[in-house]
This record gives sequence, C-alpha cells and structure tokens, in this order.
Amino acid sequence: MKKYKRIFVIVLDSLGIGAMPDSPNFGDQDVDTFGHILEKMGSLDIPNLRNLGMLNLHTAGAMEGVEKPLGRYTRLGEISNGKDTMTGHWEMMGIKTEKPFQTFTDTGFPPELIQELEKQCGKRVIGNKSASGTEIIDELGEEEINTGAMIVYTSADSVLQICGNEETFDLENLYRCCSIAREITMKDEWRVGRIIARPYVGRKKGEFRRTSNRHDYALKPTGPTALNALRGEGLDVIGVGKINDIFCGEGITETYHSNSSVHGMEQTIEVCKKDFHGLCFVNLVDFDALWGHRRNVEGYGREIEKFDKNLGVLLKELREDDLLILTADHGNDPTYSGTDHTREYVPFVAYAKTMESGGALEPEDTFAVIGATVADNFDVAMPQGTIGTSILHKLV
Repeated sequence: MKKYKRIFVIVLDSLGIGAMPDSPNFGDQDVDTFGHILEKMGSLDIPNLRNLGMLNLHTAGAMEGVEKPLGRYTRLGEISNGKDTMTGHWEMMGIKTEKPFQTFTDTGFPPELIQELEKQCGKRVIGNKSASGTEIIDELGEEEINTGAMIVYTSADSVLQICGNEETFDLENLYRCCSIAREITMKDEWRVGRIIARPYVGRKKGEFRRTSNRHDYALKPTGPTALNALRGEGLDVIGVGKINDIFCGEGITETYHSNSSVHGMEQTIEVCKKDFHGLCFVNLVDFDALWGHRRNVEGYGREIEKFDKNLGVLLKELREDDLLILTADHGNDPTYSGTDHTREYVPFVAYAKTMESGGALEPEDTFAVIGATVADNFDVAMPQGTIGTSILHKLV
C-alpha cells in the first residue's frame, strides 16, 4: 500500500456538520454549523471544497455536490465527554477525555480563586464575568490603565482570560500572571482547559485594539498522543496556529504562530513548499473565535470563502506523495442561541493527487481515526492507552 511522505491535517475550528444523537445532553438541539450557514446565506463561493466533496458530504440551501468528487469524505462522531477545542484536538490524536473541563460562564470565577490570584499576582481583579474580549476591554480598559488592576474574564469555553495593556501592564508581567493562574486552576474544581493572555494597546475606549501577542497556557494532554509517537520516531511534527498551545508543545518539532486564519493558511502554503517528512497540523481559529461565538453567520460564511481561496493555492502546491485531511474539532452554530460551542459531527475530507477516485466512506464514531491513520502511514505504533483505528487503506 502506498505511503505518503507528508500529511497535512487542517482543522477548520468549529465547522461542525450536524447534531450527534447525544447533542441534547450538551444543551444542543438541531444544531448544524455548516448546514445552517448555507441555509442562511443561500450559497457560498467555495469551488475547491465543493470539488473535494464537502457538499456531497453535507449540504443545505441552494448548493449541491459534484458528480465526481475528488476527495474521500465522511463524518466523524466525538466519543469524548465535551465539545471544546482541547478535547476535540486531543481526541484526534488518540486521547479520550472522560471528565470535561470546568466552565464558569454563568457565575464567573469563585471568590476563593480570585482572592488567590490577586494575592499571588499582586494585582486587583476587575471583570470576573463571561464577556466578549473586545467588549470587556472597551468597558474596563481605562480603569485597568488608571488603577493598575487586571481584567479577568471567561466565555462559553473552559477558559480564564487575562487582559493586559502592553504599555502599562507589560507582556512579561502579563505572562507571569497567566502562569500563576495556570497553577492555581490545576485544582479539580477550578480546572479550566486554557489560561489565555490577551494583550492590547490603546489608551481610551473606542481606540483599544488587541495584539497578536496572545499566548495560551493549556493543560498538558493526559497522556502521550500520536504526536509524541511521531516525534519519537524522528519524524517532523509541524504545528501551525494554536496547535502548539493546545498540546503544550508535546510532540511538536516546529511551530508557527498565526495572526489570523488567512495567515495560518499562508503559513501552511509556505510549509508545503519546503521539504519535510511527517505531519503538518494546522488550526484555523477565526471561524470559531471571530464568528461562531459572536453568532455572525455572514462573517463565518465569508471566512469559509477566504479559506477556500487559499485552499486552491495549497492544492496546487501539494506533491504526488502528500495527503491532505480537512476536519473540525466541534461545532459552533452561529444561528443557535447563546455563545457556546455546539456538540456536532465534524467533516473528514481527504485528498491526494494519486487517489484513484473520490467518494463517500463509512461514518466513524471518533475523531481518533485521524491520529491512528497518520501513525499507520509512517509505520509508527500509537502510544499505549490511546484510541482510534486507521483508515489509511481507504485513502489510496
């Protein structure tokens, strides 16, 4: 069976394709991120996704699939207990998460946590609620600058975020406080998936702007993943976007920080032009962060179109011995109530120039087929305790 020298796994963060049977258990009824975007917008200019088979896999509105799709496609269910970024990515690489991360969307963080954070950081906390990052900076940025306090907030995700003005709350100090928060939230009852540093610039309301110096402090995976196995065998494991943060650097040999999803695809195209042997693992976060959580259907749709344009460039750069896999880590239906992620199936669309033909594959019940398939391709054994079965034999 043919083996690929390079595999590109690109995660369109939150591009779910419909509710799972257990979605109501997660508060999600009749959710469908991609389908509802198509219904609301009528059509999208996505010729490359369409040719690969995305619309054969899942469609709505006026759009239809193609008679002879180039890619192999199916849907993947999530077996882990959760619907967040870390749970989804970890499952892709072989980890089944049984205990979900804590969220504090409705109440803010407990007084005991905030008191300990203030004591160790030497700063008074303001905010402590669920909010949009840009809105809370506009609301409290001037107070932070004038008083030396620090803005702490959360969202629908399992996160604790700390804002810091780069001129008055320098980056080194902001990162120090985030590291402290990471240690404090290791307790089970406070265990959040990520601490995020959210630096910004500006001096007054209406002029504040977040910078690209964001930094995530994620929990380490609960065990070794396919990434560790690949690196252990001397293969390249290149992370683009949030991948390095999501896995706390575990198993990563090279990393690229992205300023946007468009930038992330541009970086991936540049990586594709280089020689390497192994995996390029990409997360494109803007679908989720800019549009899904803000329930902006049009913005989400236009972001998919931007992706498709760069996807066309990447497809031309792919070599004969490359395999491309497109997927997602959860849903975030912009037509649904609230601002939380949504529990959904995700797409699996695979393409190689040497594939004999495209077409549908049988649905799979876990994202972990991705990591297992990558490991199988490189003749690497998955770590003990991981999940997932390879479908490499279906991708030739």
